[in-house]
Amino acid sequence: MNVLAYLIPISVFLGGMGLVFFIYTVRSRQYDDPEGDARRILSDDYDDAPKP
Repeated sequence: MNVLAYLIPISVFLGGMGLVFFIYTVRSRQYDDPEGDARRILSDDYDDAPKP
């Protein structure tokens, strides 16, 4: 039972850090182009094939 006294605060801290990093990524606009990859895959402008 004493283990819970350590695990609960550690899990709350790690969950809070995850929330902080998620809010940081949202505010730094890392999720602004959800349609870009869907359209980019149909375009021939970007070729990921290895160069000979």
